[in-house]
Order: sequence, then C-alpha cells, then structure tokens
Amino acid sequence: MMINNLKSQIESLLLVAGKPVSLKEISNTVGANATLIQTELNKLIEEYKTRGFRIIKKGEKYLLASAQENAEVVAKFLNEELRYDLSPAALETLAIIVYKQPITRAEIESIRGTDCSRILRVLMIRGLIEEVGRKEAPGRPILYGTTVKMLTYLGVENENQLPQMKEVASA
Repeated sequence: MMINNLKSQIESLLLVAGKPVSLKEISNTVGANATLIQTELNKLIEEYKTRGFRIIKKGEKYLLASAQENAEVVAKFLNEELRYDLSPAALETLAIIVYKQPITRAEIESIRGTDCSRILRVLMIRGLIEEVGRKEAPGRPILYGTTVKMLTYLGVENENQLPQMKEVASA
C-alpha cells in the first residue's frame, strides 16, 4: 500500500460503497491502521466542507453523500430521471436481472458487454431492483435482485407469471 495514495483510496472506497463503511472495513481493505485511516478521513472531511460532497459519520461508520445545501438541485435531477420511460438498455438490464438473479454488476456487464452502473442506479432509484446480498467471491460484490415494485411495473402478480427463458429465446 502506498501511504501517499491512502486518502485517494479511502475516497474511492466511500464513493463506491454506497453505504456507511467502518474504519475496520477501510483498514482491512487498504491495509493501513485505523489511526492513519482516521487522520486521512479527517483531512477529507475538512476538504469537503467547501465542495459538493460531505463525509457523514453515522455511529462508527462513514458515508460519502452530496452536500445538504445541494439537496434541492439533486432532488430535481433525480426526479427528472424518473420522469422518462426505461430505455431499451435499462429494459435489457432489468430482464437479465429478472432471469439471472441474484447477479452481480460484473456478471450483468459480461452479458451486455458494456458498463451498467448508471442503469443499475436508475433501476434502484425507481425501486425495480435492490441489493439482495453479497457474493462469496473476492471483493464481495453486491448481488442484485428484483423487487415487488418490478412485478407491478411488468404487470404480473408473481415471478411465475413471467415467460420462461426458453419462451423468451424462441420469441
């Protein structure tokens, strides 16, 4: 581990985590002691005071979030995203999740052959998919699955009403 890169590594972890992360989790991931992690977190907290991000301490965990003073513009942006129908790419991604769940982002991207992070975010914001766990693999990637709201969106009462994979493939 490179100490001069530690602050950057912490920042990246908080960005991709999407949930509060403990000092221990950060320490175990980057291979630095908790005191050093805390020092670097404090530096980031200070730096972010004049930027669009904040590091929020929730109990013994830390979360990267947008600055409260930007809440109105962030809400407006997110509401505009929800106003539109799902794109063909989003529908394709949703179909992959429906039939392959639980599935990781990397597995979805392997099937689609392209980055899916923005699409996954939109599907989560709309409540069509959710995190259903972590895969027992290096990095413990997030597993995605569908929600009850997804069934409503597709107009079915349960997953048994969805066409089977072989029916979809022959259509």
